[in-house]
Amino acid sequence: MNSHAFVIRSIRSDEWRQVKELRLDALRDSVAHLAFLETYEDAVSKSDGFWQERASGAAVDATGRQQIVAVGEDGVWAGSVTVLVEEAGVPDVFGEVSERSQGHLVGVYVRPEYRGSRAGVTRGLFDAVLAWSWKAGLERVRLFVHEKNGRAEAFYRKAGFLPTGETTPMPGDTGELELEFVITRG
Repeated sequence: MNSHAFVIRSIRSDEWRQVKELRLDALRDSVAHLAFLETYEDAVSKSDGFWQERASGAAVDATGRQQIVAVGEDGVWAGSVTVLVEEAGVPDVFGEVSERSQGHLVGVYVRPEYRGSRAGVTRGLFDAVLAWSWKAGLERVRLFVHEKNGRAEAFYRKAGFLPTGETTPMPGDTGELELEFVITRG
């Protein structure tokens, strides 16, 4: 996978089949239970209309969320990350209200054969999602990582995300750590 060149870009709304395929692959991953709040069984049972709507709502022209993918020369989607826009003064997915506009990264997934490779898939995805967030006028980007997902946490820290000291309890777990990347404007 080191020899592959990747195009890092936002998805298009007509790519719902690829969105579905990558999500289902992510949910079959051995650490999916730590990283996703959905099971493979739940996702696979959803209608094509659901996937079409999901892709359309996170496509290149969407403003409330954006899904970024790494596409190889062979057309294979190597990985993806989605940023949800959380507006200041509006309750987020946890019912909390932020004082500033921020991005919330979810659905981070890179296929195993592209993880840790010199191809830089994960880094490319994060650079692109942070650039999109900057352009969207967001003040910070946050994400949550399971306390037992040390590999992911190490990458996030290397990418410039720092712990906020906040945790979010998860059913049956000790919780997930919040990390943030503050966007500075010069």
